[in-house]
Amino acid sequence: MESLERLAGLLRRHATVEGLQRTAIPGVSVVRSGALTMPMPVVYEPTLCLIAQGRKQVMLGTTAYVYHPAKYLIASVDLPVTGSVIEASEEAPYLSLVLDLDMAELSDLALRHPLADEADAAPSSGIVLNDTTPALLDAAVRLVGLLDTPDDIEALSPLVVREILYRLLTCPGNGLVRQMAKANSRLNQIARAIAWLREHYNEPFRIDDLADIAGMGRSTFHAHFKAVTSMSPLEFRTQLRLQEARRLMVAEAMDAAGAGYRVGYESPSQFSRDYARMFGMPPAKDAGRLRGSAETAAR
Repeated sequence: MESLERLAGLLRRHATVEGLQRTAIPGVSVVRSGALTMPMPVVYEPTLCLIAQGRKQVMLGTTAYVYHPAKYLIASVDLPVTGSVIEASEEAPYLSLVLDLDMAELSDLALRHPLADEADAAPSSGIVLNDTTPALLDAAVRLVGLLDTPDDIEALSPLVVREILYRLLTCPGNGLVRQMAKANSRLNQIARAIAWLREHYNEPFRIDDLADIAGMGRSTFHAHFKAVTSMSPLEFRTQLRLQEARRLMVAEAMDAAGAGYRVGYESPSQFSRDYARMFGMPPAKDAGRLRGSAETAAR
């Protein structure tokens, strides 16, 4: 409890703006929210999310993951999710530490510290929740505490980050992290296909081509892809397309037809149907609402 209070105090001091804020420590961000937030789509890259105060819900497909100070979240591959802060107030804001997971460091640690009963199991969901341990929390406090002594960051932050990765690898129930660390694991085979989809989401593709990229047979690939992402490859691509279309309309003021075409839709009506299904309203109306909210917040 003392370590959790110390982490919350550090985050309260260094998370000076609403939302995600990069820090001087490479790969480390802090998050603050003084209010509940609407569900917002985002792509989670391989990440540790450790909450010091508040509560958040992430939807991957139709599966909800709720995490809080007693449970941290690991995202193992690039995943399009919808996230919302579900417990926060100005007096007790949502406070979180986000650490990008370094695959090279994880792999080196897994080689140096193998588990006796380690096996390459079939991948489960690409997101896992696990218990926050005192050792992990203590390391997180020391990592964020380096923001108070910036001259120490270059020398000490790699050591503390490596300790955190070691804690993740050796925590009971973290088989997913072990799979992330193994280059030839089923999870990393799926990750190769996901990386290709993220780069080519606006192009047509065949499932057989994705299976070849992953080095799997078609049926095996489809089963493992859905286990990791909770979606089929086509559903995954649709989410990527719609998230990018929304960004284009809000950030670059592109019209709905142009945004749909840019992300790979040939039919404006199909784009509108898919968009309304995901975001709850037609594209132009949703984009106008979001632009209006941003302008109001800026005043």
